[in-house]
Amino acid sequence: MMEFWSATARALSPYTPGEQPRIEGLVKLNTNECPLPPSPHALAAMRDAATDALRLYPDPESLALREALARHHGLKPENVFVGNGSDEVLAHVFVALLKHERTLLFPDVTYSFYPVWAGLYGVDYQTVALDEAMRLRVDDYRRNEAGAIIFANPNAPTGIALPRDEVTRLLEQHADIPVVVDEAYVDFGGETAAPLIAAHPNLLVVRTFSKSRALAGLRVGYALGQPSLIDALTRVKNCFNSYPLGRIAQAGAIASVEDDSYFQASVRTIVAERERMTAQLRELGFSVLPSSANFIFARHATASGAELAKALRDRAVLVRHFNAPRIEDYLRITIGTAEQTDKLVAALQNILR
Repeated sequence: MMEFWSATARALSPYTPGEQPRIEGLVKLNTNECPLPPSPHALAAMRDAATDALRLYPDPESLALREALARHHGLKPENVFVGNGSDEVLAHVFVALLKHERTLLFPDVTYSFYPVWAGLYGVDYQTVALDEAMRLRVDDYRRNEAGAIIFANPNAPTGIALPRDEVTRLLEQHADIPVVVDEAYVDFGGETAAPLIAAHPNLLVVRTFSKSRALAGLRVGYALGQPSLIDALTRVKNCFNSYPLGRIAQAGAIASVEDDSYFQASVRTIVAERERMTAQLRELGFSVLPSSANFIFARHATASGAELAKALRDRAVLVRHFNAPRIEDYLRITIGTAEQTDKLVAALQNILR
């Protein structure tokens, strides 16, 4: 009963996750999940971890996982923070690093969880418009009121990546405030900002195992930054949940990081399918933004995004449509298997004929 709700709960506008329906024969291209299975080594490690030891709490500091990630990125364990999916990591980031007297800045078209966290934690924010080509312009962030900046790179839902030299320029322009780069999709064609950490104490990079490592169901995310930033996240984490990652999650994530050949092969497969899907949709009259992610963002010359999304769903093909300013005619379409792409294209051909 709503009369028992707190004022905070009443004021919230929650994030809406991608639909997870049970439809027979569904082609599910709406939540940017990986179409390929996780590393076999990760699966084996998780099975091995399912022992009597599950009666015991896991390592609250996830040290072995942090060591594996540090080796992978050429950093030290004190440069790494891990959490229950990158969404939990980002939630801690909003509390630990982005809540200041001055305003938080992020793009007007971006991950729609950012304004939700800002509302939950009372963070004052302003959006900065992407340009007409849906690209982030670094110089648009030259605002005196800026107290922190966060942006996804590659951006979501556009898929467009900001080159590392532009990230560097942004960091240099705002050396006195935190800058958070959300790299959920960077493995599919973007340039990671991780090499910039040593020279920029204000930089935090956030990553996930949900996309390129095919472990969305495991819920593992992490952040990279100088120790002072990591310490702030750890402080918040230990006021919220001391044990965010279970033994099975830690074991699977470590094995995934160590199986680099499988990881690289999976990424190549998805990128190749992205290019094939892009070409086929352009033949059907879609304009497709240049994507460095495991999805594309496309709109048709004559059909509306809402109409297409509904017509596809009626044919058991699920894509993501955002009823939001500037992007209401776009569809965000996850890169699936070749068979799923073929079914998507066949459904669109039927709708558009």
